[in-house]
Amino acid sequence: MRRTSVPAVALLLATVAGVAACAPEESGGDATPAASAGQSCDPASLKTLTAGKLTIGTDQPAYEPWFSDDKPESGEGFESAVAYAVATELGYTKENVVWTRVRFDSAIAPGPKTFDIDINQFSITEERRKAVDFSSPYYLVRQAIVAKNSSPIAGVTDLAGLKDAKLGAQVGTTSYQAITDLVKPSQQAQVFNSNDDAKQALENGTIDGLVVDLPTAFYMTAAELTDAKIVGQFPQVGTPEGFGIVLDKGSSLTGCVTQAVDALRTDGTLTALEKQWLAQVAGAPELS
Repeated sequence: MRRTSVPAVALLLATVAGVAACAPEESGGDATPAASAGQSCDPASLKTLTAGKLTIGTDQPAYEPWFSDDKPESGEGFESAVAYAVATELGYTKENVVWTRVRFDSAIAPGPKTFDIDINQFSITEERRKAVDFSSPYYLVRQAIVAKNSSPIAGVTDLAGLKDAKLGAQVGTTSYQAITDLVKPSQQAQVFNSNDDAKQALENGTIDGLVVDLPTAFYMTAAELTDAKIVGQFPQVGTPEGFGIVLDKGSSLTGCVTQAVDALRTDGTLTALEKQWLAQVAGAPELS
């Protein structure tokens, strides 16, 4: 599964197949092993489409908060920033990064690619691994709470503030698990068969807040719900869905890209970029 935030309702029909309610299923989070011992990961040794250049693919349009103003080359937006951080880790300067636009479905289809790596909110799944390679995950999906601006929890800044709220989530999801494990509300959370039912309950005021994964929350507040906001995102819970960088199946770059992502996770870069672009700029503060 892949979910994308959008700034306008115009994208709804175009992305309805790709944007789904918070799914009960879990996607694979394990990644292809990092570069093997003795493998060189410097630009002079990497077999890229263009020698000395790293070609990065993403969809068009590229939406907030993953990219800014549909300009992936700007380095602004979470995934643009991650892409440049990976390129830097591999030894490529910004001037040696080339962006190309690739449709989402084409990027994960079998066959030769027009990119070296592609970043576009691709969930890592075993089914997709049959056609393409993935790096280790650069983002583990968080759960978030959405509320109407008039809701009594609209201004909440921590989990304790949700204790007495009427919360809801789709049945069998990690969103529901987040409510029971992290919030531990004084009243039982309401369960819905679908996010459509849950959204209607939120609109009607039957619940104060709806818990969904963060990418879905971005989408809902941009394209589906009126007068609503993301109150905040929760600490990690359960087995999260992971977004990975896509490469051609059997790419000689996979190990090096995975090594770069792992290094960025270890040194705190990915966490810092998450806080900057998904929490601060995108308005999804962390609830603790």
